Formats: sequence, structure tokens, C-alpha cells
Amino acid sequence: MSFPDLYILRHGQTEWNAEHRVQGGLDSPLTAQGREEAARQRALLAECDLTGFRALTSPQGRAVQTAAIALTGLVPAIHTDPRLAEIRVGDWEGLRRDELPGVTATDEREESALALYDLAPRGEGLAALRRRCEAFLSDLDGPAILVTHGITSRMLRLVWLDQPTEQIAALPGGQGVVFHLSDGQHRSLG
Repeated sequence: MSFPDLYILRHGQTEWNAEHRVQGGLDSPLTAQGREEAARQRALLAECDLTGFRALTSPQGRAVQTAAIALTGLVPAIHTDPRLAEIRVGDWEGLRRDELPGVTATDEREESALALYDLAPRGEGLAALRRRCEAFLSDLDGPAILVTHGITSRMLRLVWLDQPTEQIAALPGGQGVVFHLSDGQHRSLG
């Protein structure tokens, strides 16, 4: 299946990102660095031809705040879609990464915990997240700019690229970047 062209943004750094806490369905506000990252995303997108692109964001506060900084004035409107929310991690929401089983205090990279998302008690799991992302992308009727979260961004890109879920750690993450997906290609703008 082919999907429309996309620009995908992850929200800027939040207070909990800075503390290496897992947010999932919970929320914390952007830090000063996070607001700067959103402004950098805006500068990157301002150089792109966004004619015909629609803007959609996760309804979670950190994504909405990022979308407001990065997209206001570049697109006619910004709409929310709950399918762009971050993967839910149940009992682990709010915990520091080093409090999760199998993650050491010295390894706080996002990639260090990717395999654990299927183990979170009462969490959503990667298979359910994939189904959610597939349904979202299947409903798109034209090019879009998406503001979402770290794990959801990776899964959206995996689905768009028709790659298996097991490749989730192979895709780059990061805040303050814009991923462009077009003509079967995936590239980072910043």
C-alpha cells in the first residue's frame, strides 16, 4: 500500500524527557530547549513547499504546544487526531528509564527501552500501536504534516516504509528534527 507524502515531527524536549521519565499517555510541558527545537522545526518547514499539506497533531499537550510553535502561520489550520498519541505504557508511565526492568542507569537513550514497550504492564504494546498507525495512514487522503511522539513517529515511518516492527530501533529518533517521507524515501531535514 502506498501513502501520501509526509513531514513527521516529534514534539520538543519536555521536563520529563530531561528527567528521562517515560511519559506515554501522561504529559509534561516543553522545556526552553523544547521550545527552541520546535522553532528549529518551523525554520526547516518554512523552507519547504507545503502547498496542499494538512497539519495533524497528537492531542497530548507537548505535541499541541510543539505544533503551535512549529506550524502556526505555515498552514491554514492544525487539527488533532488521537491516533497520533504516544504509545501507552500502563504502569510504567511516569517512571524514570532506569527504574524500568532491564535498563541500566547509564543507558538512558530512547533506543535502550524500545524492546521493553511490549512488556509494560497494562501497556498498549507495539502490535496495537502498529495497527493504530496503519489505520491512521490508511485514512489520509492527501499529504500531511504530523506532530507526534518518539515511538509513534518511528512506527508511522515503519508502516509508511513497509518495514517490520522489529526494525523500530533502526530508524533515527530525536527532537528538533523533521522527517520527510516522499517517493518511497525517508530522510531527515535537521
